[in-house]
Amino acid sequence: MLIAVGFITVLLAVFGGFVLQDGHLAALFQPYEVMMICGGALGAFVIANDRKAIGMTWDSLPMLLRGSRYTRALYMALMALMYDILTKVRKEGLMSLERDIDAPWESALFSRHRLILMDEHLLEFITDYLRLMVSGTMDSFQVENLMDNEIATYQEDAEIPVDALHKLADGMPAFGIVAAVMGVVHTMGSVGRPPAELGGLIAAALVGTFLGILLSYGLVAPLAGLLHRRHQEVVKALQCVKVTLLASMSGYAPAIAVEFGRKVISATERPSFAELEGHVRQLKSR
Repeated sequence: MLIAVGFITVLLAVFGGFVLQDGHLAALFQPYEVMMICGGALGAFVIANDRKAIGMTWDSLPMLLRGSRYTRALYMALMALMYDILTKVRKEGLMSLERDIDAPWESALFSRHRLILMDEHLLEFITDYLRLMVSGTMDSFQVENLMDNEIATYQEDAEIPVDALHKLADGMPAFGIVAAVMGVVHTMGSVGRPPAELGGLIAAALVGTFLGILLSYGLVAPLAGLLHRRHQEVVKALQCVKVTLLASMSGYAPAIAVEFGRKVISATERPSFAELEGHVRQLKSR
């Protein structure tokens, strides 16, 4: 929704300002200029990226169309789930989690927190490291190193589509110049026409530069920035789980371990201690 609002704002501000200056929108309708800019940029995008990068960029587009899932409600569910897990471990031991982590969708422990079940990546991260903890063959330092490596790998992969979109945005102004130069060449080849027609050809050539810059900085570059933000939100959730589990492995009580994790959450999504405690109590009462 915010993407649509942003795009509409950009277009209204640019084209609305042009109209208010007594400009004629029909002069900006240059489909061949758009074809040269978008076609050239798309071709360069394909050349600069392999199948993996192109596929990852395409697969990342749905992240841009939906709103952020890492809201205060999700973090409340995540912290409540971690508290339930660690409390069960403290009372019944790590081996009591085997069935829960092998089939989380069928687990009464996980089913109370549907928002976490809907996030496959976060759910897999939690169950994988709980499985390692159950195995009992790794200490907290080894688990932390493995978590850091996995999060770093995710960040590296996440930057591939972001970098691809940034390069696409960087190329569009240049292709706008190419379209403008082609328009000037066409104008120079038509010097025998009346001045009014030559003015129209020059205006059409200049539209190429305008469109290249607008598409780059008004549309594609903001999408790359938003995609980077979406991936950073995933990393923040993984770090929250990491800190909570490591605190538990270090011997802290469930409530204290969860507090470690809560402190990692960004201030805008972080529930207060009282909110989280009330949410956990409400779940218990149910």
